[in-house]
Amino acid sequence: MAPRTGLAAVSAALLAMNRTLEVRDVLQTIVSSARDLLGARYAALGIPDGNGGFAQFLVDGVSDRQWKAIGPLPRQHGILAAMLTSATPVRLADVRLDPRFGGWPSAHPEMSDFLGMPITDDGEVLGALFLAGKQRGLAGKQRGPAGKRSARPAPAPADGCAFTAEDEDLLSLLAEHAAIALTNARLYERSRELTIADERARIAHELHDAVSQKLFSLRLTAQAATALLDRDPARARSELGQIAELAAEAAEELRAAVIELRPAALDEDGLLATLRAQVNVLDRAHPARVTLSCQEPRALPAAQEEALLRVAQEALHNALRHAAPTLVEVSLCRRGGATVLRVADDGTGFDPEAVRARGRHLGLVSMRDRAAAVGGTLTVRSAPGAGCVIEMEVPGG
Repeated sequence: MAPRTGLAAVSAALLAMNRTLEVRDVLQTIVSSARDLLGARYAALGIPDGNGGFAQFLVDGVSDRQWKAIGPLPRQHGILAAMLTSATPVRLADVRLDPRFGGWPSAHPEMSDFLGMPITDDGEVLGALFLAGKQRGLAGKQRGPAGKRSARPAPAPADGCAFTAEDEDLLSLLAEHAAIALTNARLYERSRELTIADERARIAHELHDAVSQKLFSLRLTAQAATALLDRDPARARSELGQIAELAAEAAEELRAAVIELRPAALDEDGLLATLRAQVNVLDRAHPARVTLSCQEPRALPAAQEEALLRVAQEALHNALRHAAPTLVEVSLCRRGGATVLRVADDGTGFDPEAVRARGRHLGLVSMRDRAAAVGGTLTVRSAPGAGCVIEMEVPGG
């Protein structure tokens, strides 16, 4: 049975893997945790592409300069690629003596002892972990009471491989949980892709319902003005004025659609900067005044930041399109141990119960679902003639 320090290290590795739902971050955490847990000099993680090669290949323990010098990984790469078709662990005293070994590029670090572990789910190989360069005398790096790294002596290997049977068991445990973390991350990304597709479909539907109708009216009005031009110039001028109004409305609808379709720059700029940029664009594009106030929030998980941004976009869209406001105020602040997004307008307002009864949700169901998906809540306060306030609260920040 592993000592308590070993269990603590495994627990820390498993918690780190489940702290994010971004596939790339999960993969990097898995490979880094494996290297740290087993005290290896080098670690790598390969993800199969379905054609015998690697769709992704991440490393830990190799500098960016070394990795660049090594060059691209061959699509068929000896024992590494072979493990993508086999669910069997491999532990070798010297990988160079294995008949599947295909050599290294000149810049590749020298390695001998090797431990490979497949990451599987119901017999499907999701990836494979590769460790090399066991640091002799260490059975993994743990942190002592003072936070410093300490080491415990490793048992002498009976088969000449520096990686022990205990190391293999630990890596097998890590791989089992890595499969769960990787599957969850992929499901999350798939769900996010479907959400984006749904939103684009909604925008396309709104374009058809709003912009297309306005363009059709614009065409009919232009035809009427042309027919009246000779026999009734005064009515023709009136029709031309109507054309100008319809064209302005259509342009406004298109601007709103473009803003929603534009990809948010959350990864590069963060929630506050992205929200501020969108508020500024809406303020310029609409007659209503659109403002943003913010108490600098602490960093939030990516999923929460995305949900807050999407709810803000939906609430702004509803207010500017349906409520005819003169002012829309967006705020982002901390309340106790939570972060609160607030979108308030002074528009026509509505009766939430009546809207629900008529089956017109104004995106409220979608906003509530987004809030609930990240552990948050959504509150809607409105009444006819009294504007609307939408608040989303998420833990943290």
